[in-house]
Amino acid sequence: MSKILPLSAMEKLIKKAAPGFRIGDDAKTALKDVLEDSGERIAEKASQAAKHAKRKTIKASDIKLASK
Repeated sequence: MSKILPLSAMEKLIKKAAPGFRIGDDAKTALKDVLEDSGERIAEKASQAAKHAKRKTIKASDIKLASK
């Protein structure tokens, strides 16, 4: 699996959720791995929903459905 989310984005997310804390590199990497794995699972489910609807386009509604 290709890793595409930058660590700087993970740092921004953590700082927004937990201002005032220092952030370890291992925490940024762990969040990155979790979000990428979750995103991949959601995308796979969304593609199945689009296929079931006989579409080749994944829509926002497919993503929202897949994330539940």
